[in-house]
Amino acid sequence: MQCPFCGSHKDKVVDSRSTDGGRSIRRRRQCLSCNRRFTTYERIEEVSRITVIKKDGSRVPYDRGRILAGLQRACYKRPVSDEQLREIVDKTEESIFNNYDKEVPTSFIGDTVSELLKKVDKIAYIRFASVYREFRDVGELIEEAQQARNSPDETPGQGVLFENNRKTNQNKKRK
Repeated sequence: MQCPFCGSHKDKVVDSRSTDGGRSIRRRRQCLSCNRRFTTYERIEEVSRITVIKKDGSRVPYDRGRILAGLQRACYKRPVSDEQLREIVDKTEESIFNNYDKEVPTSFIGDTVSELLKKVDKIAYIRFASVYREFRDVGELIEEAQQARNSPDETPGQGVLFENNRKTNQNKKRK
């Protein structure tokens, strides 16, 4: 394994653990050249490949990295950890493999990711939805944001989505 810090190929495994219910292995490694530690994950590649059916009808191989990249863009400068992003991708994958054998529509993937992201960070959810749902105008975006604001599941540590909602919450605390 190549060290992400110095590029050396000499390392030793310091710790190994099973993760994702035994579907992957997390390894802590230490570079023998620069002595820095880094983490790697090993997954068994799925034998049965799933194909994603895009909105235009074209088909592409499923790629976990594309989901993660979309989440990273939506969560840019948001208080969402890499571990939370991996968990969303893992749950999405689990849902895909439980519901589809060979082909999965992008709508299923997008809806699943959206629902999981909404529980983690509403601002990131709005960002993700604005790209995934391809809103035709600002009104649709505002309507989606208002629905997210009014959803009852307040995520701990999250601020409110709109200023007037903050004032309502402050008045509730005073009473």
